[in-house]
Amino acid sequence: MISLSGARDPAPMAGRGTYNRSSCVQAAGSAPALPLLEHAAEVVPLASAPEAIVVADYGSSEGRNSLAPMAAAIRILRTRAGADRAISVVHTDVPGNDFTTLFQTLDQDPESYLRGDDAIFPSAVGRSFYGQILPSGSVTLGWTSWSLQWMSKIPGPIPDHVYADYSRNQDIRAAYRARSEDDWRSFLVARGRELRPGGRLVVLTVAVGDDGDIGYLPMLDVVYSAILDLVDEGFLAAAEAQHMVIPIVGRSRADFGAPFAETGRFAGLSIERMDVFLGADPLWEAFRSDGDATQYARGWAAFVGAAAVPTLALGLDGGRDDPRASLFPTKMAEHMTARFAADPRPTALPLGRITLVKDEA
Repeated sequence: MISLSGARDPAPMAGRGTYNRSSCVQAAGSAPALPLLEHAAEVVPLASAPEAIVVADYGSSEGRNSLAPMAAAIRILRTRAGADRAISVVHTDVPGNDFTTLFQTLDQDPESYLRGDDAIFPSAVGRSFYGQILPSGSVTLGWTSWSLQWMSKIPGPIPDHVYADYSRNQDIRAAYRARSEDDWRSFLVARGRELRPGGRLVVLTVAVGDDGDIGYLPMLDVVYSAILDLVDEGFLAAAEAQHMVIPIVGRSRADFGAPFAETGRFAGLSIERMDVFLGADPLWEAFRSDGDATQYARGWAAFVGAAAVPTLALGLDGGRDDPRASLFPTKMAEHMTARFAADPRPTALPLGRITLVKDEA
């Protein structure tokens, strides 16, 4: 059995446009953070011309859900800086991301922020954002959505679930929490270096509700049950199932604020605004409207298939090179679809939205 502790790139995506087609939940959840990004674009100090205005999109995936945020920010920056001012948009993600689909989306999607503006210059960086990936003092405005919950490393197997916070093992929960705390601080340190004085970064990420609700349980239980189904069928070994984890931890208000607690500042950053809210569940809303359990089930199975199944496949004995790797997504989709359809339920989606500001001096 391979060891996942310390594995690189623990959050691979499905690629080939799958994430773009299956991320309506992320798109709906990101919408409430757009006003924060628009406000940041309105007030952030701009460098003097001819220096380009740099906008960073941390955790772009295949790009579809980056189009609206980038377009909103660019629209305001363009009004402030003029029609000819160069704006550099840098999309970042882990090395295994599908950057080909990202650039195809920017080039071909009717909603692309490149439409009608020849002074916008997109680029991409294939490195983890838990370290510095852009030059110090270069970024005017940053955005990240549905990415920061993914851990930099997988702390270890979870014997009784796919999600650490729903494990009964206290040591496992503590290990994942400790990694989450370290990742948050590492992310802040790197962004504190990259942002210009007065620069702003808007964060939208998985959270823990103010009532302590971790959320996501109906979806996560289905994922775990589907894995156990494959064990019962003999497709997976029990030991492999224990290594199939979703390395995500939601953070509470206290978790977000912990690095800032002593002085109100950390790594040259301060929190301008922070709140936790329940994101929309568009798949449940559609089911309430049309009663189509099959469509509801297919939607959630596609969501998991794009966002999490590639990571779960790392638990196979041979990892990505295991001879069963090509069959694993299909088998997971079959079992998840059947289980989602048999018991449609709303999913609580607690999210956090934060605006961070870099010291001006």
